[in-house]
Amino acid sequence: MDVRLKIGISACVLGQKVRFDKGHKALHFCTKELSEFADFTPVCPEVGVGLPIPRPTIRQINQGDVITVSRADGTGDVTEALTQFGQDFAANHHEELSGFIFCAKSPSCGMERVKVYHKSGKGSESNGVGLFAKQVMEANPDLPCEENGRLNDPILRENFMTRAYTYQKWLNLKKTGLTKHKLIAFHSEHKYLVMSHHVESYKNLGQLLAQPDVEVEELAKEYISGLMKALSHHATRKSHTNTLQHLQGYFKKHLDTAKKQELADEIHSFREGVTPLLVPIALINHYLQEFPNEYLASQTYLNPHPKQLRLRYGY
Repeated sequence: MDVRLKIGISACVLGQKVRFDKGHKALHFCTKELSEFADFTPVCPEVGVGLPIPRPTIRQINQGDVITVSRADGTGDVTEALTQFGQDFAANHHEELSGFIFCAKSPSCGMERVKVYHKSGKGSESNGVGLFAKQVMEANPDLPCEENGRLNDPILRENFMTRAYTYQKWLNLKKTGLTKHKLIAFHSEHKYLVMSHHVESYKNLGQLLAQPDVEVEELAKEYISGLMKALSHHATRKSHTNTLQHLQGYFKKHLDTAKKQELADEIHSFREGVTPLLVPIALINHYLQEFPNEYLASQTYLNPHPKQLRLRYGY
């Protein structure tokens, strides 16, 4: 796979010592594994708005009608500065990034469960969104985003990376100039990938592209939004099994009885949780080499991301 990702990332997650205590939150997956396949755009919004290292901690405070961000003692309000910094960053990188990895629970970068303190100073609720992260996500709802801690979960990690690679391919396609034909070809290549996540979405996306007399720009906007929502559904053993059985059908005229049974057994073993997804996928790729099929070979589902990242070991 020759697709190289461009990922935005909280600088502390990349190992930069930019936190309030001069520390970092380096994530091994990013610094040692993903770095071989991605170019990172690190950013620390708190440093970006002029806060020093080290610095007093900041917190979100519920003022009743608005959420503000300031130092724990209530001074040094940076609400407007962080908001503007986030909006500027999003605008400058809108057509560039294929994903963003945020630092969890940060008052500036957390995607969810950020502590919001009561105005009185007594008590808090973990229901906030980091102010910088909020601007980035609202500016581009289609952008794949995830938090550092959640990427330790193999299923969540694979899902994020699948979305990021798909979105990067989409950005690359847009640079070549979109046409109705290119949209249909892109959709065709991602048929079984989408099916493994959400069958209904695949049908809906096909119906969308079949609409006549719709401007390509409008069609593309609706399509990528629907596609990224579809892939945000987590694939399961059941949905993967359904997809694998569809792929199995391409070989029914080529395989002898023993090989048909072998593939069926491996798909069943995967469905029962006995073997990982890689086993039936590898067997299908093997048969594809033996019995070439141009359409099947074009399917992203068979190789959605570099094998070296070992992302399908969670299934």
